[in-house]
Amino acid sequence: MNFFKRIGDYFKESYSELVHKVYWPTQQELSSSTLVVMSASLIFAVVIFAIDFVFESAVKFFYSNIF
Repeated sequence: MNFFKRIGDYFKESYSELVHKVYWPTQQELSSSTLVVMSASLIFAVVIFAIDFVFESAVKFFYSNIF
């Protein structure tokens, strides 16, 4: 019986924490954060593409002059 009481208490405390203690962002904050993450991801993708392109070109140049 003690086991079921502990499970019930766990769910009650979890619900109370989600409703009263967790900070839920507003639609505006969520949209702003999404734009920041998308912009950062795009910047990182472009940087990684540029690095990959430079290394690929360097390796092709190196191998074309050796062989």
